Amino acid sequence: LMAGAELVAKALESVGARISSALTRAQRPAGSVRLVAVSKTKPMSMILEAYAQGQRVFGENYVQELAEKSKLPEVPADVQWHFIGHLQSNKCNVIAEVPQLAMVETIDSAKLADALNKALAKRSRPTPLSVMIQVNTSGEESKSGVLPSECPGLAEHIHRQCPALRFVGVMTIGDPDRHVTPNPDFAELVRCRAAVAAALGVAPESLELSMGMSGDFEHAIEMGSTNIRVGSTIFGSR
Repeated sequence: LMAGAELVAKALESVGARISSALTRAQRPAGSVRLVAVSKTKPMSMILEAYAQGQRVFGENYVQELAEKSKLPEVPADVQWHFIGHLQSNKCNVIAEVPQLAMVETIDSAKLADALNKALAKRSRPTPLSVMIQVNTSGEESKSGVLPSECPGLAEHIHRQCPALRFVGVMTIGDPDRHVTPNPDFAELVRCRAAVAAALGVAPESLELSMGMSGDFEHAIEMGSTNIRVGSTIFGSR
């Protein structure tokens, strides 16, 4: 078991160094990107190994798995959960019950935003839940997310109609096989953020960009990402 803990520690240290280098190259300040350690399918023991190294934000893709993990007694009180998987409207009540839920990154319709808003309004959450809109930047039919053209309207809907939600930014999964620089999905998300910011009357920099995973997070940071989602590089492949 010790070997596993050492591997997670070494991997996190390595990811941290790579994040620092990417921020330096992009002339961005230290600490200007959040690392979400994607812990889907991984046991609580591995999450606690990452926690021991200072990691606090963990991403989960499956509603039921997050619901179960988040209620385990050994979860430290300062762990923050990000839901980064596909969310169906009928699962919003389950998600709303998750203790220490910090963000849902995958809002992809007004219907889902309304369902989540309603589920949260029934519970006495002291502050609105931070949410991002998932954008289908590559235009592939198989991908979840709204088209970039629909993003400003959905952001306005959340802002005006969903008081239990706080719109904080945009997220893309993109196509991990597109090895072009600059990455067209990331460039599209940056454009999308600008359009949303204009619609809301705020500065683009006040909104987050969630982009970049194990294979491309350094490039994502260089293109302005504020939130990277890294799983296999930290915890190993499934």
